[in-house]
Amino acid sequence: MASGNMKDIKRRIKSVQSTMQITKAMELVASSKLRRAKERVQNSRPYFNAMYDTITRISAQSRENTVYGRHAAVKNSLFIVIAGDRGLAGGFNANVLKLACAQMEGKNVKVLTVGRKSQEFFGKRGYHSVGDYPGLAETLRISETHEIVDQFLDMYRKQEIDEIFLCYTEFVSPLTQEARCIQLLPSDFKKAENEKRAAATEYDPSPEAVFESIIPEYLYGVLYGAIVESFASEQSARRMAMESASDNASEMIEDLNLSYNRARQAAITQEITEIVAGSGQVGS
Repeated sequence: MASGNMKDIKRRIKSVQSTMQITKAMELVASSKLRRAKERVQNSRPYFNAMYDTITRISAQSRENTVYGRHAAVKNSLFIVIAGDRGLAGGFNANVLKLACAQMEGKNVKVLTVGRKSQEFFGKRGYHSVGDYPGLAETLRISETHEIVDQFLDMYRKQEIDEIFLCYTEFVSPLTQEARCIQLLPSDFKKAENEKRAAATEYDPSPEAVFESIIPEYLYGVLYGAIVESFASEQSARRMAMESASDNASEMIEDLNLSYNRARQAAITQEITEIVAGSGQVGS
């Protein structure tokens, strides 16, 4: 009986060791990808900040409605939802998808998905998808965002959609990732605090024309930044999840080894007892 129990424990130890080898390998891969992803995030942020500052100053002088202004009534909303292409990343995918669903509540929604997990999630729930872009994040270049941005800008100008939201995960630090949902259009920049700084600049032919021409460039940068932030967040979340899984597997192996040694000791004790009992019967 003890021998059978020992075999089961030994089998479980081998199984957990195999799993730990996989989680260790995934942790190392995620760490390697995270280093490159952090560099992309750090390189994209100055571009976004410069674009945001520029477009805010132009917006401060814009007095007329532009093509990117508010529509008369909001009937259809587009949500661009960025998630990962793979699982095993803790709560990374679940957090951004949950936030997106909360923001969609009560709206007539269309979705544009980036990442396989986002595509699968909304596809299974019957949402109207206007585009799916899986497997894009790891090797993304800013030029590859043009197709996506041009697509939803064309829909916005034709009033097929009346507002656009972007849901993604911000990379705060290797230990912290925060799901966010921001409104892209209609544009809503802080005009009042930039009035004085913008007053010294003249735009030709007009602030409105410059504003309309620069909005697509701004959105290319925003979308690129959101995707690289989400990819860095995914790798960070996966690294932490795999590190935690490896630690748990190590603890489980220690407990199983302890159980194995106890079972082995019990088997030895039982054998000694049987030998002693047998020798007593022979002697009598």
